[in-house]
Amino acid sequence: MRLLSPRFLSALLQLGVLSLFASAMARPDPLSHAVPAPDTGLRLSAPIQTWDEGIPLGNGTMGVLLWGETNRIRLSLDRGDLWDERPSQAFQKVRSRFTWAEMQRMVREQRAAEFNEVFDANYDYNGPPTKLPAGRLELVLAPDALLSEFELKLGPALGIARLSDQREIHAIVGADAVKAPVTLVQVPPYAFREVRLRSPDSVQKLGYPPAQPGDSERARWFLQPTVEGGSYAVYVGWREQDGAVLMGVTVATSREGKDPVAVARSRIDRALKDRWEIRYRRHSQWWTTFWEQSSVSLPDSHLQQHYDLVRYFYGAASRRGAPPMPLQGVWTADAGTLPPWKGDYHNDLNTQMTYMGYQAAGHFEEGAAFLDLMWELLPRFRDFARSFYQAPGAAVPGVMSLAGQPLGGWGQYSLSPTMGAWNAHLFYLHWRYTGDERFLRSRAYPWCREIGECLLHLLQKGPDGLLRLPLSSSPEIFDNTLRAFLKPNTNYDLMSLRMLFLALEEMARELRRQDEALGWRTAAHQLGPYHAKPDGTLLLDEQTELPGSHRHLSNLMGLYPFNLITVDGPSWDRESIAASLRQWEQAGTRAWCGYSFSWMAALRARVGDADGAVKHLDIYARAFTLRNGFHANGDQTKSGFSDMTYRPFTLEGNFLAMAAVHEMLLQSWSPISATVDSTPLAIDSIPSRVHASALDEIVLRVFPATPSTWSDVSFEDLRAEGGHRVSAIRKGGVTTWLRVVAGRAGTIRLRIAPSMPDLQWNRPIARHEGTDVRIHLRKGDVLEGIQPGPPRRP
Repeated sequence: MRLLSPRFLSALLQLGVLSLFASAMARPDPLSHAVPAPDTGLRLSAPIQTWDEGIPLGNGTMGVLLWGETNRIRLSLDRGDLWDERPSQAFQKVRSRFTWAEMQRMVREQRAAEFNEVFDANYDYNGPPTKLPAGRLELVLAPDALLSEFELKLGPALGIARLSDQREIHAIVGADAVKAPVTLVQVPPYAFREVRLRSPDSVQKLGYPPAQPGDSERARWFLQPTVEGGSYAVYVGWREQDGAVLMGVTVATSREGKDPVAVARSRIDRALKDRWEIRYRRHSQWWTTFWEQSSVSLPDSHLQQHYDLVRYFYGAASRRGAPPMPLQGVWTADAGTLPPWKGDYHNDLNTQMTYMGYQAAGHFEEGAAFLDLMWELLPRFRDFARSFYQAPGAAVPGVMSLAGQPLGGWGQYSLSPTMGAWNAHLFYLHWRYTGDERFLRSRAYPWCREIGECLLHLLQKGPDGLLRLPLSSSPEIFDNTLRAFLKPNTNYDLMSLRMLFLALEEMARELRRQDEALGWRTAAHQLGPYHAKPDGTLLLDEQTELPGSHRHLSNLMGLYPFNLITVDGPSWDRESIAASLRQWEQAGTRAWCGYSFSWMAALRARVGDADGAVKHLDIYARAFTLRNGFHANGDQTKSGFSDMTYRPFTLEGNFLAMAAVHEMLLQSWSPISATVDSTPLAIDSIPSRVHASALDEIVLRVFPATPSTWSDVSFEDLRAEGGHRVSAIRKGGVTTWLRVVAGRAGTIRLRIAPSMPDLQWNRPIARHEGTDVRIHLRKGDVLEGIQPGPPRRP
């Protein structure tokens, strides 16, 4: 590797020619792009005859699916805060027995019927609490205005319905109006005939009165009464403008004013006073800023399209000031039924994995929507800890409503106390990736500490001195049977607890709370070793093996996303990784869902298995997505990848696929380890990632799991832990350019796969450490390396 000596750099500075050198170090022609290329959007031929294959539009508060056939365009409408929060009738009957103590009694006495009555049957699939769809708008076109194609242009988030004569109908959900959402639709005047609104048939299952329709010369609306004096209005107005018909659609609720129709009318009147070009310009400017955060360029066009689409989902469905994404984001079912799984917040995988892709892409504002909700619900989580667990601190229901109400359903997991630890991991990651000390002090540590306090209270010390929960499970092994309660602690619970306690230790040390840090470190030590066979294969608990193929990789949490067992760890770690993945491979994928494949892709990438990562990612993208890119739980091709062939879509599989791409291109995790050779160490010898600052020394692993088939690949401004921005180009299988913009002062170590390239650097590298190079940077410093000649293939 060629290095420029400090003496030479000093001479350049004195001569005033360093700027000339910097220009010579300019990035070569990039393979990446800020705004997605036009061909990575969606182009779907008409007809689209089902809502869940529609073109997805949204701004976090309002969601729209654009679909239709012949001369009819449908817009399925959703609003993120439309919820019926009434407790289920079944819950009212069992409220007094809905406690952790009662659960323990039922398990101890093997009272399965009573357990299901109290903790499962209250999850009423046809009743409240539930997410609500808003309704549907139908635009009837002229008889000869026939639909030929639908398109989503990702760059400006523009939906298009193209007619057979190539004229177009345009639709946007205004990106700049989260608090007062408006969908604008521009229609050629010759095609415009009639506007119809439909209230959702599904709300009839909730006992609501019929919707109250209304109309005027250039507007239609309906008011849907809900419960307890609540209501919402769907309103559409239109007028001719610049040779087109401009339509505005909104959903307003009684929380915004006593008369939702009046609120909606005022909103649409204001929107229609502006020209389309003005609204569209503000909208597209927001999206340009969104796309400029980062980009990747992949040689696989299908995976590139899916990656760009999933990034788009963050901008369309998750915004600060709006509710975060539940199972279906802002695209609630428009099928005459309530949404699958009530469209709720599942905290036993779905919410956590939905928010695992934003950090590396730099979409911190979009990701913070979920953390904001968790923070706002902290008083509710404290109440839940007291009322259900009789514990201090806070606890997060494994399945909950927007208001944080515990919904029950498969109580083995929906009421598992460690789900809150998994949610805490997202606070921890947000801090690691931003390096924001204010966030650490005011949000991350306080929130995570309250979750830790509840769990510490529930843990009981056994005769061997180890801490165990009285009940323990491993999602979703053995489904909703009492057999699902395994011997405490399961590896899933053990890994979730250890991750939380060691993360709390790290955060406490960062805040110079040494006594608290020691307490968390002691608790992590007292959990004991992971449960494994002699060859390192991870078990479910102390004695239970993986029973066969399963959709939830719950006993592998320590590999990904928690970094408890890593390829950088001791020999036992590497043996355990190999043996455990071999067991999962032998069990097969017959019981997997779509998210299982994208999760396994991310996990394989994390442990350096590039070929395994791309294989699982490709299967997911080709067999477990609908026409519009939504993740479907079952194999839509019926190719034998899984016995699950059902259709309902949820979004976590999409975001896991995005995270898998990041893992293949750039990794910056630091290991958390409290065991060696599966034996607990003395507390004072547990390896710690804490230096002068926990973020002071970061390992940047560039192209750590990039398959050989991706010989030409690049990324720009992906984020690493510590707030660093990293860009790189790989051509012919060799890294030819690399740039790091330091997000904070500290030392970084560069590790570039498959071997350190022969780069010429713009500043001296401090020293080599094996395959790594090490350099100290100040905040804002730019480290850049470039291949000066033709790349030499390793």
